[in-house]
Amino acid sequence: MLRWFHKLVPKQAQFYPMFERHAAVVVAGARALRAMLDGGDQIKLRCDEILTLEHEADSVAREVLLGLRTSFITPFDRADIQSLITAMDDSIDQMKQTAKAIVLFEATTFEPDMRLMADAIVECSELVKRAVSMLPDLANNAAALNEICLQITRIEGDADDILERGLGRLYQKAKAGDAMEFIRGSEIYNDLEKAVDRLDDVADEIQGIVIEHV
Repeated sequence: MLRWFHKLVPKQAQFYPMFERHAAVVVAGARALRAMLDGGDQIKLRCDEILTLEHEADSVAREVLLGLRTSFITPFDRADIQSLITAMDDSIDQMKQTAKAIVLFEATTFEPDMRLMADAIVECSELVKRAVSMLPDLANNAAALNEICLQITRIEGDADDILERGLGRLYQKAKAGDAMEFIRGSEIYNDLEKAVDRLDDVADEIQGIVIEHV
């Protein structure tokens, strides 16, 4: 009976692979979103890929939350684990929202600054994945983790500048043409910016864990 019970109770080390699995899905979602902004006939296919990845991420997040309910020992505070996986899940949720908006607006061509923002999403997601892989050894990786989180924050700041510039250019183009084009473009820009923000939220959670536990 006791042996069976122990099999049901996740060991604390099992949380780390779940974080890494989720981070890998986030990276895949970011790359699929970036591919959407290349335009062409792959847009709907890449959107469907992101929807599938978002479901996969949800499943991993549920595993983490179930682990919190059934585990007596966790690698760090339960609230921190819940906040981290929630922030990670919010990031791919926002990628899904962005992909759906692109399909809804029937966008097939994209501004260069939109692609730059999508590049920022990919870069931030890869940094998150790298940071998550360092969590099992917080003490030795504290300095590197802090630097990664600062990199993500810097990228998020650059993305804000790209957003402002892109909206300005979009307005100038739409001023003498179709106002609806500005509305559609601004919605896509804002969704992309929110995706970068959500990844910066993940960095904030990781930095908080480092500060609290090192």
